[in-house]
Amino acid sequence: MEEYIILMPMGIQLLGLLLVVLNDKYIRKEQKQTMTVIIGLISLLLAQNVVDNILGTTVSMPYLRTVVSIVGYSVRPIIIVMFCKLVRPNGKNTVAWVLVILNALIYLSALFSRFVFYIDPDNHFHRGSIFNYTAYVVSFILLAHLIYCTISEYKSRKSFIWIALINAAIIVISAILEITPAYFDYPVGYLTIAIVCCSLFYYIWLHLEFVREHERALMAEQRIKIMMSQIQPHFVSNTLTTIQSLCMLDPPKAAEITGKFGAYIRNNIASLDEEKLIPIKKEIEHTKIYTEIEMLRFPDISVEYEIDEEDFSVPALTVQPLVENAIRHGVREIENGKVSIVTKNTEKSHIITIRDNGVGFDTDTLSVQDGAHIGINNVRERVKAMCGGTLAIDSQIGKGTTVTITIPRRTA
Repeated sequence: MEEYIILMPMGIQLLGLLLVVLNDKYIRKEQKQTMTVIIGLISLLLAQNVVDNILGTTVSMPYLRTVVSIVGYSVRPIIIVMFCKLVRPNGKNTVAWVLVILNALIYLSALFSRFVFYIDPDNHFHRGSIFNYTAYVVSFILLAHLIYCTISEYKSRKSFIWIALINAAIIVISAILEITPAYFDYPVGYLTIAIVCCSLFYYIWLHLEFVREHERALMAEQRIKIMMSQIQPHFVSNTLTTIQSLCMLDPPKAAEITGKFGAYIRNNIASLDEEKLIPIKKEIEHTKIYTEIEMLRFPDISVEYEIDEEDFSVPALTVQPLVENAIRHGVREIENGKVSIVTKNTEKSHIITIRDNGVGFDTDTLSVQDGAHIGINNVRERVKAMCGGTLAIDSQIGKGTTVTITIPRRTA
């Protein structure tokens, strides 16, 4: 019984994998079902290996051993096709399924012929005169199809392609070992062990992929929230009212502010599709459009720029929301309100400072205020996630607020 000890870790691995898959919130329903089927097929293959070993060494039942062997040769290619379905959920894999069915039919012929293999009355296994390596040939073809599916589906992410290549290599090596004189007749075949390991590798790969998709979805949702938080109904309504008034009093000025307002809306909408960092120069230009509109509406407000460093990038809508926050919740409430935007370099970082002389606020209540400072928290999260930076706030009631963004310099 000592030779069956290998079943314990493999059984624990399959059971643990099943429990994790069923409780993984990241994997879509279709992939979860496919992974569950794969685990079921591998469990069947594991049981087939054990029964085949018992029938070949302990109990002499040639006909039953033939049936059990047919199951093993038929199930292996199905597992590879299911791997293909994991990699490319929307793929039909029609040719692959035809090969699987053809392979099964060929091995079913062992019930009434000796073309593929046969078990003699003395319970000895013999390979047939033809088709004796059909399962291996079909599996190699399906492995090539699996690699093709992976490359075509994830050609932009080479790390995922390597996972498929390594898994395919493991299966090929184990299959070759099974048909060489170096093979030892263990209760569980090399190929079965390899498939169990590959199923675990594929799950880890799937989990990482879906986590990345989930993170991208969260980032997209966050960009929408940020855009909506910047296009405030009051700002839109008040700007349109200002344009309406200027149409009668100063048509050229009305045309100017209309153009700036249109550019402001376009830039905010464009940020929805911006998944990468953008040059700080582009972000400053968008901020200037916003501040110019506000200064037309509130002549007592002044905004100053001291841009000493432009050779770095930031997430879209980083500076503008902070400047908008400074104007709306800070300097509008006082006379001669002033906002300054400064960029500079240090040896290790790029520094952006947004400073105002407004009313200030209690930073301890930042996270619980009713939407008043949502822009600060959103910017902090994106700066940290996308460029490893930090956002610090220093605010004193009655004196003003300073927001400092620190972005590490990228080494070549």
